[in-house]
Amino acid sequence: TYLGQRWGEKTPEDFVRYVRTDLMGIVREDLVYDVARHVDSSVHLFEEWGLPIWKTDEGKYVREGPWQIMINGESYKPIVAEAAKTAIGAENLYERVIVTHLFSDPDDPGRIAGAVGFSVRENKFYVFHAKSVIVTCGGATLLFRPRSVGEGLGRTWYAIFDTGSTFAMMAQVGAEMTQMENRFIPSRFKDGYGPVGAWFLLLKSTATNAYGENYMVTQADELKKYEPYGSAKPTPTPLRNHLMLTDILAGKGPIYMRTDEALARLSGG
Repeated sequence: TYLGQRWGEKTPEDFVRYVRTDLMGIVREDLVYDVARHVDSSVHLFEEWGLPIWKTDEGKYVREGPWQIMINGESYKPIVAEAAKTAIGAENLYERVIVTHLFSDPDDPGRIAGAVGFSVRENKFYVFHAKSVIVTCGGATLLFRPRSVGEGLGRTWYAIFDTGSTFAMMAQVGAEMTQMENRFIPSRFKDGYGPVGAWFLLLKSTATNAYGENYMVTQADELKKYEPYGSAKPTPTPLRNHLMLTDILAGKGPIYMRTDEALARLSGG
């Protein structure tokens, strides 16, 4: 996500409205706003650290859609990791350690004072003492078994190692959990090892059922049941998923992302 505030493109308020519509009103607007007001500066840091970002002849970032920009993302995580190492010092890093539990301060139960975990490479158990703790283990992915097989099972996106540790560890120590009633679950396609935004937004690909029907067109009447969100543009993610699942339940699966048609249009074929 990139707002482009320095070019007068989008504002945090615009982003809050977009997210509120996409999640059909089940949203903490204050949290969304807090993310939005910092996201541009984060992107600028990524570029400073060496992340390749596509640019126009005018020097602006190339957008794949209203909110996203195009990057060469294969080096994304190593770049972020290197910045972290530089910030805190490699001697302060403990890698390949699975943290299993957080512990609160006995004198102040509202404060986390440490954590425990074990090495996945050595016969070692770690006890960490801390003044404060930040948990950034990612979300909970692979809630549904992917249809990819063999080696492809480990290449699905999101990553297989996002196992919900963030939620579990925080809940165990009594942290306030919020937005748990809304799980953002975007559709993913077999053999698609990354986000599909560039295909759908930049290259204008579509998704069809096994009969070649675009369910966003053939199931359009179904959206009328969910106004005002049914007529929103873009169609909220839960409703796009709903139409896709409706076709699958009707025996019209599997669903295909028509990359062939998108590439043909791109090449003028």
